[in-house]
Amino acid sequence: MDPVDPVEPDEPGGPLVLYANLVSDLAVDPEEREVLRAWAEQAPREAWLLRPGDVLVSPVPVGEEFLEYVRDLTGVPRDSVAVVVPPGADPCHRVVEAVRAATAGRPPGAVLPTALDGAAIGLARGLGVPVAPYASVAAAEAALDVTGLLNTKAGFRDAALALGMRLPDGRVRRRAGVPDAVRELLAAHGRVVVKPDRSAGGHGMLFLPEAAGAPDPWTGGGLAPVGGPQGLWVVERRIDVARSVSVQMETGPDGTRALFSGEMRTEGGAFTGYLSPLSAPAADLAATLEAWGHALGGFLAARGYAGPFGLDAMVTPDGEVYAGESNVRRTATTTPRAMVARLAARAGAGDPVWATGRVRAPAAYPFGEAVERLRGARLAYDPARGEGVVLYAGPPPDGRTWRYAAIAGDREGVTRYEELLRASWTSGPGSPTARSGPPGSRSG
Repeated sequence: MDPVDPVEPDEPGGPLVLYANLVSDLAVDPEEREVLRAWAEQAPREAWLLRPGDVLVSPVPVGEEFLEYVRDLTGVPRDSVAVVVPPGADPCHRVVEAVRAATAGRPPGAVLPTALDGAAIGLARGLGVPVAPYASVAAAEAALDVTGLLNTKAGFRDAALALGMRLPDGRVRRRAGVPDAVRELLAAHGRVVVKPDRSAGGHGMLFLPEAAGAPDPWTGGGLAPVGGPQGLWVVERRIDVARSVSVQMETGPDGTRALFSGEMRTEGGAFTGYLSPLSAPAADLAATLEAWGHALGGFLAARGYAGPFGLDAMVTPDGEVYAGESNVRRTATTTPRAMVARLAARAGAGDPVWATGRVRAPAAYPFGEAVERLRGARLAYDPARGEGVVLYAGPPPDGRTWRYAAIAGDREGVTRYEELLRASWTSGPGSPTARSGPPGSRSG
């Protein structure tokens, strides 16, 4: 797979408006307000994509300390980029006005959204520019239907089965029909998982063991209150999952290509982090994922979609692979991967191994103090070595639950960085653990 930085510095057409529309009904039902709020808090990570002249439209403020941190690692001058935070749920014309003010009358080349949705179309149309990578707003708008369809569990199941992918035995039902489908699949397989049709990151999933069907039939208790009476749900046989994996692809008129693959870290079905690339013994697995990804990319392109998408899958202990879902947008792994590729290119470090995760501090730290803790433990990303830990999403709202990316030349290095990060985060900067240093370093 090719290393990829999706925002090329010499991309024609002028600066980009990076639209961090993580709060989108494309992936999550609007009723999941807590989920949408948590996703919005991750918008500052899009700052890693900024090039001179670009504008970032973020649903939450992006702190100056974090922007200076990004500048130090990417080399993009702070005064060459702008950040726009629309107040509240303002109408599109207010966002357009704010972007125009930020660009000082210089028309941007295109809008690059996190998700292709109606809001992205409205912003591009208001600015009079296309949606990247489409040639026109009309072309992007024509892709909304297939984009919406393939960001649902039911839409993906239909397409995946038609394209020959292996899927768990399952049923698609309205809310009232879910209990009957659960009883049927519990009788056949012993365990089932129930998924809202439109949800991501594992939100709203319900895992039911065989005991849920006895002695009294399961009647729908525990279903998330999303979708309403007519909302769709997918009921599937629950696979014994040894690994959760994904491949990230890009498609368009010129064909489909694989960008990168990796292993998803999950807790209770919810996404918590990523490790890329897949390990070398997983060559057959990567080939299967890419083949399915190419098939899905052709399906999308034939219906007008152009841009990134991800395909998630599950691997059983005996190596069988089952397709899980597609995410037709920039996913939680897309920006960290672009950041890693960009930092590696600047350091001349080749194509490193990287991982994302979360670490919880014993107390709330301001961003500057968190960075100094990394430096004190000699874990902070070192541009000269092309390795280290990056606090890629900025300061968390609680000051304690930090999202990080660990970057190294191999898996062992990434594992060591993560171990040292977890150990040093709860110890003083001068402790023996904090002084142990990064992989390959000499302490003392």
